[in-house]
Amino acid sequence: QVQLVESGGGLVQAGGSLRLSCAASGRSFSSYVKGWFRQAPGKEREFVAAISWSGNRIKYAVSVKGRFTISRDNAKDTVYLQMNSLKPEDTAVYYCAAVLFPSDPTPVLPEGYNYWGQGTQVTVSS
Repeated sequence: QVQLVESGGGLVQAGGSLRLSCAASGRSFSSYVKGWFRQAPGKEREFVAAISWSGNRIKYAVSVKGRFTISRDNAKDTVYLQMNSLKPEDTAVYYCAAVLFPSDPTPVLPEGYNYWGQGTQVTVSS
């Protein structure tokens, strides 16, 4: 079964840090562009960060730039999202996504990806 599996979510106080991981199984995603999205209750899924297959192109949402860092280890077929200085408004379910050879090297729209993980909950308390 082809899937992406997120882990690392949890409850943290404002100002704290979490590191999310997204591991691939069932096939290799090492050549895929990877992205992180999040969805809060009652809101649409929004872009957080994306990284090209080689890691040389990275894009962040304005709301997380300077606080979050996306990275990947293709040998482990895993993408990471280091989240620092967390705020209550970062509370959401975080999803990783993957796409092969997109026209945009770091897509920001959910429809730009065709593989998704099941999500991991991040809750930031004030």
